[in-house]
Amino acid sequence: MGDIMPADMTDRSDILTLIFRSDYRWLTDKLRRRISYGTMAEDIASEAFLRLAAIPELPHIREPRAMLTTLAQRVLYENWRRRDLEQAYLKALADSPQHCHPSPEELEMVMESLLAIDRALDGLSVNARKAFLLNQLDGMTYAEIAKELGVSASMVRKYVAKALTNCYLVAQGQSDPMAGHHK
Repeated sequence: MGDIMPADMTDRSDILTLIFRSDYRWLTDKLRRRISYGTMAEDIASEAFLRLAAIPELPHIREPRAMLTTLAQRVLYENWRRRDLEQAYLKALADSPQHCHPSPEELEMVMESLLAIDRALDGLSVNARKAFLLNQLDGMTYAEIAKELGVSASMVRKYVAKALTNCYLVAQGQSDPMAGHHK
C-alpha cells in the first residue's frame, strides 16, 4: 500500500486489513533495526496496530505508515520507561534490608502502581512533576517547594492539584489523563 491511504476506503475492517497486510512486516523490520530483540519488535508492532485500530479517525488517516511509526515510537518509549522504573525500584530494593523485600505478588503490585503514577505524571510540566514528587515523597510544604522551584505557593498548589487529578483519573481507569483535557 505504501505511504498513502486510498481515498475511497471507508470500512474500518477493510482499512485495518489492508494496512496490516502491507505494513506489518515493514514496521517490524524498521523496529528490528532499532532494537536488538526480534520478538520485542513484533510485540511493539502488534501494540502499535492495536492502538491504530482504536483511533476513531482511522478512515481519515491518509499516511498510515507515519501514524504507525509514531505509535510504535510511543510504545517503545513506554517500554523503556517501564524498564527504567523497574530497574530503579529493584536497585532501591537491593539496597534495603532483606526483611523489607516484598513478595513477587507485592512486587508486581508496586510496579503497577509506579507505572500508573508515571502515566499520571506524563504530559505534565517538569515543575508540576517536581512539585508533586517533592510534596508527596519528600513531604515538603507548598512554600518550601515554591522557593525550590522559584514559583509562587499558589502555583505549586495548582501543580499538585493537577498531578493529583491525573492520578485520580488513572486510578479510575482512564489510561490517558490528558485525553480530553487541556494542559
